[in-house]
Amino acid sequence: MKIVHRNLMPDGSGSVKMTPEEADDLWLAYNLIAQGDMVSCSTVRKVMREAASGGRDSERVKLQLQIKVEAIEYDKEGSALRIRGKNMLKNEHVTVGAFHTLEIELHRPFVLKKELWDSVALDELNQASDPKASADLAVVLMQEGLAHLFLVGKSVTATRSRIEASIPRKHGPAIAGYDKALNKFFNNVMQAFLKHIDFSIVRCTVIASPGFTKDQFHRHLLLEAERKQLRPIIENKSRIVLVPTTSGYKHCLREVLEAPNVMNIIKDTKAAKEVQALKNFFSILSKDPSRACYGPKHVDVAHEQLAIDTLLLTDELFRSGDVATRQKYVNLVESVKASKGEAYIMSSMHVSGEQLAQLTGVAAILRFPLPELEDLEIMEKKPYGCFLSSSLFHPTANEIAMAMTLISGGEGGYETSKG
Repeated sequence: MKIVHRNLMPDGSGSVKMTPEEADDLWLAYNLIAQGDMVSCSTVRKVMREAASGGRDSERVKLQLQIKVEAIEYDKEGSALRIRGKNMLKNEHVTVGAFHTLEIELHRPFVLKKELWDSVALDELNQASDPKASADLAVVLMQEGLAHLFLVGKSVTATRSRIEASIPRKHGPAIAGYDKALNKFFNNVMQAFLKHIDFSIVRCTVIASPGFTKDQFHRHLLLEAERKQLRPIIENKSRIVLVPTTSGYKHCLREVLEAPNVMNIIKDTKAAKEVQALKNFFSILSKDPSRACYGPKHVDVAHEQLAIDTLLLTDELFRSGDVATRQKYVNLVESVKASKGEAYIMSSMHVSGEQLAQLTGVAAILRFPLPELEDLEIMEKKPYGCFLSSSLFHPTANEIAMAMTLISGGEGGYETSKG
């Protein structure tokens, strides 16, 4: 993100003029812009004019509008941001109060004005303009007959290509067609590789798969590069690394980013730090569960006792239209940092953010054990002997045991049929 001009006060009002230069920047802008903000940029609108014949003709005119944001939509495929709201800037073509949709595209500058630039918004702005924060990693994640090509940025993981092919069995009567089908599949993956991977941008390219598929494709890629004199591949073959994974599907991106040879290359990036923090959380949760927790209620209790060492949040929590909800999580982040803890706001467009979202979007690694969190139950009795915790997304061990008793036809429950 190119910051053209900024005029703001921390925890106060102000404006920033910026120009998105890559797809990641549009996602960062999506997280920065909130309901009630003002966005100004040039746009095109169709207006009606009186024709000389007495009729009315339509004409598209370029004009400058300032919109008070009411809704915002991120178009991942089209690399655009659509902002809907009421025009607040008087001009001859659009009246004040008329609804309009601004479309923010790459290389189109815009001005964002906020009444409150809180600490989270300022951090997002600083990260957006920091080139060192970008991962810029290309990943070919594959297995026989299936390949995905991903571009991993600092905030967005974009799927650039998906290649599928039917590969005959390696044994039996179909073996004659195996080598031919596999070679054709590798050629198709190579075409996507050449089309979408720019070595002047990416730090490295990862080829990942279960078994030997990655090694076979890597060998095919280098041989074809020598045969066809494909200079981008020949000159950058040292920046292609191989990583074993359990499958060729997207969820295995986490395995790629956790691989030591990849982590060494991207270790100073935002994406790598988030992956490592989430890996540490799951490790502690499995080995010492009293030193890790997730769910709003449990994290709140841990925070009240100043027990949070590392706080993990998804960026979705900060896109709430409810100002009080956003402010709650802003205060939580500031408080954890003030007590010498770390806070990570993970992009929901990265595999780490997607994984954290499955755990309610909020989790924490604790400084010291809090075994009482395991017994934290605020129970409310319901009809028919059913009990529900106030933390519906984080059932305790006792709640799970109670649910199993009910399902199996225990006291106060209902007998259920199998199947």
